[in-house]
Amino acid sequence: MKPRVDQNIKSVRFPKEVDERLSILARKLGRTKRMLFVQMVDYFYRSKKDPIDLNDEVLKKELSSGINRILSFIRKQEDDLLVPLYSMVSELSTLATLQRSISKSIAENQVKGNEAFGESTRQFKQLDAHLKKLIVGLGEKNVLKSNFRRILEHYIAQREAMGWPVSAAKKDELAKEVRLALEKL
Repeated sequence: MKPRVDQNIKSVRFPKEVDERLSILARKLGRTKRMLFVQMVDYFYRSKKDPIDLNDEVLKKELSSGINRILSFIRKQEDDLLVPLYSMVSELSTLATLQRSISKSIAENQVKGNEAFGESTRQFKQLDAHLKKLIVGLGEKNVLKSNFRRILEHYIAQREAMGWPVSAAKKDELAKEVRLALEKL
């Protein structure tokens, strides 16, 4: 069997106050002092931080750099996406306003058209009623003329039969005038 080689061949010397603080810190974190020391060395090695820099200027610079990259990304997205989107929304808003005014105008004209159609319908109904009265009146007029003609013809026949002492030419002329007057009715 090979003798076991201890890897812990290096040692670090530090004051007693530092040892007390390291012990408190190790207990607080639930680790051994050696493990905590190894982890601290790894942390500073990987993060490339200077332990003397308590304000963490390197971290501030990295954060500032990260924030600047984020702001640059946001500005780029704003230029590429938000500005065109805003202009499209503005155009859509303008089109919606225009469409609203056109729709309102169409609705108003439709109402006017409906009113005009109603008025035209009312006038056509009145015209229809007048035409019906006229047709009825014409029918009555023809019946009246026909009845009057019969009466007149009867009158003329009876006058002839009575033999009034008037000349035949005057009788014919009178009958002709009466018939003309009847036709003019």
